[in-house]
Amino acid sequence: MLTYRIERHPLTGRLELKIILASSSSYRKSLLKRLISNFESRQPDIDENPIPEETPDALAKRLACEKARAVAQHFQNEPALVIGSDQVAWANGKQLHKPGDRAKNIAQLLSLSEQTAHFYTGLCVINTQTNKTQTSVELYTTEFRSLTTKQVQHYVDKEPALDCAGGFKMEGLGISLFKRVYGDDPNTLIGLPLIRLVEFLENEGIALP
Repeated sequence: MLTYRIERHPLTGRLELKIILASSSSYRKSLLKRLISNFESRQPDIDENPIPEETPDALAKRLACEKARAVAQHFQNEPALVIGSDQVAWANGKQLHKPGDRAKNIAQLLSLSEQTAHFYTGLCVINTQTNKTQTSVELYTTEFRSLTTKQVQHYVDKEPALDCAGGFKMEGLGISLFKRVYGDDPNTLIGLPLIRLVEFLENEGIALP
């Protein structure tokens, strides 16, 4: 498992930068813990509704930045890096949402049979002391197998993913729903593009071991 060393002040031993995750998502917390163990998480209060005719990648980027800015304003008097991220799932010309219940989960997955879904994950890192902002949108694509009602019902009962955009968990049994997945970083599909985040952290002086 990779871990990253956050530089400490040579005299006080205190962290030079506090790491704040602008999210209450258990999935994003779990992913960030792969890199950094000592971080805080804050839930941002923003309006997540899309703007008319807003593209999915633009929506993902805007929401990631709005989440980071909403939390960063509470850390203006201390050095911190605030990480915001948001994912927009898109298939058949429309946005896929978290299903919320079993029936919607089944219906959504059946609608994706033999279809391609694109997952746009926005990432925004703000340094509260310099106001430097780094942003990106990472794309991950999934091609679904031909799915039967019986297969989908079995999956949903075995691994309900009611709080996941698309209604599946690729890191679990959900991988069985696909015939092909592709992108630069599979963590992007789960909710936080770690490869790009490592780059952004390094740009802020957070050293690798």
